[in-house]
Amino acid sequence: MQNGTEKYDKVAILDAGTQFAQLIDRCVRERNMYSELLPLETSVYKLREEGFKAVIITGGPSSVNNIDAPSYDADIFRADLPVLGICYGMQMLNKEFNGTVVKKDGREDSALSIEVDETSPLFKGLDRVQQVLLTHGDSVEKVGEGLKVIGRSNNCVAAVSNEKLRLYGVQFHPEVKLTTNGVKMIENFLMGVCGLTGNFELPCRISSCVQDIQNIVGNKKVILLISGGVDSSVCAALLKKALRPDQIVALHIDNGFMRMKESEKVLESLQVLEMNVELEKASQEFYFSSTTLENGTRTELLNRTTDPEVKRKIIGDTFIHVAERRINQMNLDDDQVLLCQGTLRPDLIESASHLATAGGLASTIKTHHNDTGLVRKLRADNKVVEPLKDFHKDEVRAIGRKLGLPENLVTRRPYPGPGLAIRVICATTPHLDVDFGEIEVVAKVVVQYQQMAANNHALLNRIDNSTSEADRQLLSHASGKQRYNATLLPIRTVGVQGDHRSYSYCVGISCEGEPIWEDLKIFSRIITQVCHGINRVVFIFGPIVQNPVHDITRTTLTPQVLSIVRQADHVANKVLSSSSASGNISQMPVVLLPVHMDRSPLKPVPSVARAIVLRPFITEDFMTGEFAVPGRDIPLDIVQKMVSEILSVDGVSRVMYDITNKPPGTTEWE
Repeated sequence: MQNGTEKYDKVAILDAGTQFAQLIDRCVRERNMYSELLPLETSVYKLREEGFKAVIITGGPSSVNNIDAPSYDADIFRADLPVLGICYGMQMLNKEFNGTVVKKDGREDSALSIEVDETSPLFKGLDRVQQVLLTHGDSVEKVGEGLKVIGRSNNCVAAVSNEKLRLYGVQFHPEVKLTTNGVKMIENFLMGVCGLTGNFELPCRISSCVQDIQNIVGNKKVILLISGGVDSSVCAALLKKALRPDQIVALHIDNGFMRMKESEKVLESLQVLEMNVELEKASQEFYFSSTTLENGTRTELLNRTTDPEVKRKIIGDTFIHVAERRINQMNLDDDQVLLCQGTLRPDLIESASHLATAGGLASTIKTHHNDTGLVRKLRADNKVVEPLKDFHKDEVRAIGRKLGLPENLVTRRPYPGPGLAIRVICATTPHLDVDFGEIEVVAKVVVQYQQMAANNHALLNRIDNSTSEADRQLLSHASGKQRYNATLLPIRTVGVQGDHRSYSYCVGISCEGEPIWEDLKIFSRIITQVCHGINRVVFIFGPIVQNPVHDITRTTLTPQVLSIVRQADHVANKVLSSSSASGNISQMPVVLLPVHMDRSPLKPVPSVARAIVLRPFITEDFMTGEFAVPGRDIPLDIVQKMVSEILSVDGVSRVMYDITNKPPGTTEWE
């Protein structure tokens, strides 16, 4: 098959459903090599016919031991093609060579140190100890015949190879920033093992985007939904470059979930585009909106909805309805109007869109407002323009700079389309599964490990079975410095673990003295590793929490609740923006939780108080990242000032600080 790419070094990426497939694709293309994302079951015959010279098999949410495990062409490992298997891909490789893969008691869902064989071509030029992102539940137990172990973590085989057959497998993710030298490993595979030279020069991205817009739009009009963030602003600049002014209708919709005076600031910042931006105030329409789900069920009104996925779908569909109403008001021919949105690749990956994944194996982490069922129907009808759908956030910022957008617009922190609606954890009843008490006790054992070990606590085996001796030494040292307590919160939050969406508990850690943040990092990593029912850990400022928390403050999207989180967000961001650390922080969600820590168990009256969580987050690709560590990434006095200012907001009883990396916690809580 000749498709104009036969002269290039071609790399096939077989997608087993990972959330990081496009990061692999991007990494390959940044090495000036042509790559295609293909379904996992793609045949060796097709790969040979189309001239692929190397294969990368991605991670994925499935288990190779499942009866319904994704199918693949087993000859891929015997076709004289170099193969790099990542996570699930490594487990496929191991099983094909008669190795075994088992589900371990403990997960690994964080950046950890491993030891590698520096003599392996995959690790050429690297030190023996490497920091990598491990995120898996299954692990290699018996290494396959003919495979050599070239990497180990404390708990698992981290890498294998057969150099003669040019087969390599890694249990970690080399494509993400949390794997410090992952790019070098991929380079070693592509250039060293495969002998590729990198002869594919990417076309100018701006010219390519402009041409695509012109081809799709023709002489039609475009309704641009513009939030004021970098994505939609870059879309606006591209539309302006590609189309006539009379073809563009820029619409900013105030959905009622904006930050304080957000819409006014957006309209002011967009003046640099020299484009008329219309404002549609639609807060009441959103508050009282509902939608029909894919199964035909009609949802409750948004202001009564607690499920985060349903909230997202209602808001996304309501955006479309508001845009369609504006089209009707302007007496435009519906067939001559297209919708334009600033959809990015991570949005589509987390929504498990077929546009970002091959083969339909990916798990939906969260439905983005620009990828709901209604949006997908419009796409199928060729009525949506998304110039940035193949790009990540940092790439979009680079495009914005080349288009001449001002730095304050290009570097603006992301703000989700659903806004504060997904930064309010809604609940009308506490979430208390039958294992609530056991999970809380295990978390307590982690943060009080030294004392629990001395008393030979009955649940110590849960820690011992899923941690290394080095981890237990760290726990003993950290927990012996002062008294910590772990309090499981009766709410759920969204996370990502092993390429799956998780919807699990959050645990809060409190202490008697000043927190030691490096020790809290250890607690957070090990709690989510040991407790499968927890995907997020927070530190609770103030006195140590004495009593268990078994109830919630009834919370839905009412104006009063939104006012609390809006004020908290305003004061926190005002303090952060005054600090030099502001530039270090990629995003800082301010989240409202329906919990009241300090109620007396002797006075079981309904509570009206809630808690606020700060989530300062550092990332380059928004697919993985780390919480900003106080005292290292953000000054302690700035954190303390944010806490103090938030506590002055009526209705706030406690302030917390999210100490969870991604994975296992997503950037946003919902």
